[in-house]
Amino acid sequence: MALTRDFRKTVVERAQKDPEFRIGLLEDSIDEFLSGEIGVAKILMRDYINATIAFPELANHLHKNSKTLQKMLGPNGNPTMNNFCAILKAIQKEEGIELHTLSSQSLKKRSGN
Repeated sequence: MALTRDFRKTVVERAQKDPEFRIGLLEDSIDEFLSGEIGVAKILMRDYINATIAFPELANHLHKNSKTLQKMLGPNGNPTMNNFCAILKAIQKEEGIELHTLSSQSLKKRSGN
């Protein structure tokens, strides 16, 4: 099911007003990526970017073309690991956050080891 323009506008408006929702979009995108759901991860990442930094500004940070970034995160796009990591680095800087993985101790507890 395709998202309507009104729904996307609602997502953007909420993300701009609600920092927890905005960070949730980013976290969900990364979680989906790590779970192998690349298509869902790209949709969430595009929503996050459109609601925050926007593609032209992100492209400026990365010294890339805005349309190239949009295609990369589009339905048929396939961002390289270098590009994906560069996007995350730029987002962290823009958002003023640091992303971290779980410690190995926490990971053992979650996996039942």
